[in-house]
Amino acid sequence: MTQQYRFGPLISDAGVTFRLWAPAARDVELLIGGPAPLNQAMTRSGDWFEAHVADAHAGTRYRFRIDGELDIPDPISHFQPDDIAGPSEVIDHSLHRWQCADWKGLPWQHAVFLETHVGTFTTEGTYRAMMEKLDHLAETGITALELMPLADFPGRWNWGYDGVLPFAPDSAYGTPDDLKALIDAAHARGIMVFLDVVYNHFGPEGNYLYRLSPQFFAKAHTPWGVAIDYRVPEVRAYVIENALHWLRDYRFDGLRLDAVHAIVDPGEPHILTDLAQVVNELAAETGRHIHLVLENDDNAVQFLAPDATVSNGFYRAQWNDDYHHAWHVLLTGESSGYYRDYQDLDVHIERALAQGFSYQGEASAHRGGQLRGAACGYLPRADFVNFVQNHDQIGNRPFGERLAALIKPEPLEAALAVLMLQPSPPLMFMGDEWGATEPFRFFCDFKGDLGEAVRKGRKAEYAEWHATAGDGIPDPLAKETKDSAVLGWDALTRSPYKERLALVRALLKARREHIEPLLPAMIGAGEASLRAGLLTARWQAGGKALMLLANLSDSLRPKPDALDWGLPIWGDTPPPELPPWSVYAAVESA
Repeated sequence: MTQQYRFGPLISDAGVTFRLWAPAARDVELLIGGPAPLNQAMTRSGDWFEAHVADAHAGTRYRFRIDGELDIPDPISHFQPDDIAGPSEVIDHSLHRWQCADWKGLPWQHAVFLETHVGTFTTEGTYRAMMEKLDHLAETGITALELMPLADFPGRWNWGYDGVLPFAPDSAYGTPDDLKALIDAAHARGIMVFLDVVYNHFGPEGNYLYRLSPQFFAKAHTPWGVAIDYRVPEVRAYVIENALHWLRDYRFDGLRLDAVHAIVDPGEPHILTDLAQVVNELAAETGRHIHLVLENDDNAVQFLAPDATVSNGFYRAQWNDDYHHAWHVLLTGESSGYYRDYQDLDVHIERALAQGFSYQGEASAHRGGQLRGAACGYLPRADFVNFVQNHDQIGNRPFGERLAALIKPEPLEAALAVLMLQPSPPLMFMGDEWGATEPFRFFCDFKGDLGEAVRKGRKAEYAEWHATAGDGIPDPLAKETKDSAVLGWDALTRSPYKERLALVRALLKARREHIEPLLPAMIGAGEASLRAGLLTARWQAGGKALMLLANLSDSLRPKPDALDWGLPIWGDTPPPELPPWSVYAAVESA
């Protein structure tokens, strides 16, 4: 029997019971099949409508007709073969035969992330095509494949953050069984799979919840749409069931919750606490390693696990934008937008390495003097996911340039070395492992007035850049914009890409052998100093310590006189004069 939830079709040996929560509807009809569907009135009980169909089964297509005037897909649809405006398809998840049914996941200290967009990861842009690249990930040392959001979106392509049917993986990439095959194949290679989910808003096209249940939404707005009201019990149940749907029915190893700072009405207890508690219970019941990761621009710490174990509604880690912003300024010298907050490089890089967040209650000039963050030095180093690039930081640039197209190779390789050798779980964006130069610009496939509004909105957002860019900012609606982001895998056989890949693989091997064993004991802040381009850092882990030394400049720098070096794990013992952009790491025993 498939896993049953409160929302969505209920499958049994006696057929399928269709259910819809629609407080604002007067009456609802179930439309079965097509193009000339059979109509069946649904019975109302309170705010719920229900109809049982004895001969319905997996593969049955259906819609709901609201008040005799509006035909809609199921808001809890598990698949939309013909995009968001088409009929929903009944999916029986119990029919899939898992090849790695005994997979339990990996402990968190082994996490090395590669963030990916399915539609541009390969030329085909499908789950099946992505499966062909899994051996590359395993050989590189990637242990966590993170997929950008899959929730069904309007049109042929999208970043995924405009999803409107959160239970339905978009048909542009394949079928639900194709997605399960990808996850199964990753597990067979020892790779966890994470999914990016959006619980702060719905996309602007194809969301009928406004019509069915206006109480789903708060009066406030997020930057991307009307906020969701988690004070309503049904709304809270909806998102918790969505998380369980991905973790149980698809066996994802974890979720990354997008922009949780934009959740306006979290309810009591906070929806994040409630969700994590349920997921932590699932992990305990099944013996699986299930990891929850937050993106929270507020640098809040109350949801993060204070020790190496996770329970009682805590999250395993949080994306650390401060780490990225400080390193981006060091590498590029940029000072516009939020980068203005990171011009004091020594302070921000030191704190991001030693403690996690660099903003821990200080005023942010970019945010008009708003205080941002809270003390975080007491937390495990593994509570922070660090990166020097991700989809946002590349894609929200007007031209979507990667660092490989902006700076010389030596500084970027030094930044990658520090990223892989510092304690916190590292994340790369797809192609970073070989220095891909394909831009990743914002793209979507909206039509009509909405499409034109997006086009104008992106130009307005880039007003500061547009003065120098002229009219050359790529059209977010153009197919060419999406196509330009597709990775060129043939680069792996050519220089300098194959040399970069060899470097990253060697770094991850050193991390796997020498750093990951230290992480469970690495609780609390480390030490870091950056002076005139000379970086030193040290993190205690029980009776051992991880040491890092780097010259982050174009000139020779003298090795610190008082430096006691341990067993080298990257590079030899540092020479008296450190070459430009050189990185060394060692493990010291007490």
